[in-house]
Amino acid sequence: MKFRIELEEAVSIMEENVQEIDETEDILLEKACGRVLYEDIYAPISNPPFDRSPLDGYALIAEDTKNASRDNPVTLKVIDEVFAGGYSEKVLNHKEAIRIMTGAKLPEGCDCVIKQENTDEGMEAVKIYEELKKHDNYCFMGEDVQKNTLLMKKGELLNYIHIGILSGMGYDKIKVKRKIKAALLVTGDEVCVPGKPLKEGKIYDSNMHVFSARLRELGIEVVECEVLGDDYKVVGDKIKSVINETDIVLTTGGVSVGKKDILHEALPYIGAEILYWKVNLKPGTPAMFSLYGGKPILSLSGNPFASLATFELLARPVLGKISGDMRINTKRVIAIMDSDFNKSSKVRRFIRGYYESGIVKLNNGKHSSGILSSMIGCNALIDIKQGTEKLKIGDKVNVILI
Repeated sequence: MKFRIELEEAVSIMEENVQEIDETEDILLEKACGRVLYEDIYAPISNPPFDRSPLDGYALIAEDTKNASRDNPVTLKVIDEVFAGGYSEKVLNHKEAIRIMTGAKLPEGCDCVIKQENTDEGMEAVKIYEELKKHDNYCFMGEDVQKNTLLMKKGELLNYIHIGILSGMGYDKIKVKRKIKAALLVTGDEVCVPGKPLKEGKIYDSNMHVFSARLRELGIEVVECEVLGDDYKVVGDKIKSVINETDIVLTTGGVSVGKKDILHEALPYIGAEILYWKVNLKPGTPAMFSLYGGKPILSLSGNPFASLATFELLARPVLGKISGDMRINTKRVIAIMDSDFNKSSKVRRFIRGYYESGIVKLNNGKHSSGILSSMIGCNALIDIKQGTEKLKIGDKVNVILI
């Protein structure tokens, strides 16, 4: 087991000891938004699948409208009427027109469409008030998408536009990467489940809801979510019972050095291999990473902000590696401080901030590891190097976007 290591080494150890899950599932298109496409998609048809009218009017032959105007209209015989979803079996000849509606298939023989506003809207014969050119108001087959065009690449994150395009191509199901499955276990005798009366000396749990929501937000399926006490056998047995159903187990609490920090007993009890314990950063120093049955177990501090910070710094990279979707990983940028931070940092420290357009501001709330409320309105962690005396307005800093 490695002890008190740097953040980058901790991430490297985790990434070296997990494998990408390369499994698929076929799901209904209506449930595919936010999922990762598993295969290249080529257009099975052209869209539109036929030449069509972009407006309500009359399909005709442009040559027949020569010199037409309101003062000198051209009269054509109306031989049919076509609505969207239908088609005409008649072939258009000179001096003829077919009444047509928006989206309807253009009849054979026509080469343009005139807006109904530029006619007298006649039913048996129609007066044309405008001269047209070939292919005026004419939508060609495949104008949006040609058959066999590469529409989407494997690995794309599907959004509502993708869903619309796929639906327009006739898809009702799609092959996507299987979601990563996680179990979330919260330890601590002091923790009370929300909704129950709060007894003396107890606190309501926030970690379970913070991380189950965050995991789902990142596209991870939470298959087990439970608040446990401080009995190492109960915790160990629970890990054993869920390990085969999951790709990763996340725990909070029980990783420091107190009498009730039972992960040190629970993991050896089930035969898990602890690869590291403690990372040189604050908050969240006592993070621990283990393997059991080839599956990763990431154990974080029970303090709300400490666990949140180390989730962003440690859990997201390993989840990105397992899922094969590195968009899950955090993004780092350089920013300019818009606030002073006057506390010295003997160890590497991460504090809350708000990043926008290259500028990062400190949150006005407290920066204690046990306080979660001051994360409201924050979207970044400011990475303060070990040994930094203080930060001043205008200083350049590394920022992790969350």
